Amino acid sequence: MTLLATRTGNLFPRVVNDLMDASSFFAPDIFDTNWDFSIKSPSANISEDEKSYTVELAAPGLNKKDFKVVFDNKILTISAENEEEFNEEQDNYRRREFSYSSFSRAFQLPVEILEDKIEAVYKDGILRLEIPKKEVRVLKPKKEIRIS
Repeated sequence: MTLLATRTGNLFPRVVNDLMDASSFFAPDIFDTNWDFSIKSPSANISEDEKSYTVELAAPGLNKKDFKVVFDNKILTISAENEEEFNEEQDNYRRREFSYSSFSRAFQLPVEILEDKIEAVYKDGILRLEIPKKEVRVLKPKKEIRIS
């Protein structure tokens, strides 16, 4: 199984936070290029045995409904979107917070899989996919028969 180089997620959370924080904004190092632009996407473990491939994604804090798993043209794409909103209203103030996060991981699968039998289970923060292989017939080498 080949991992494709497609990962997406939150690109600029630290940059925005630093710019909105007055102490960071007026700091002399505001224009340093050491900001963290890393894309947050879950780690994946891929294993293989005689009967199947197994993909495990560490994605704690999400729900089953947040995930979308699509298989198209030998590419297995796993993505998730999570949006949270918090509202609090009192007599003299109103507080509203929200967050949004997403990721996408893509895996190129070999030809010898049974795409109709792929199973996915999300439990304890781990998304586990079982991808069964097609039965591969082993061709026996040619055997030359001696003529007597």
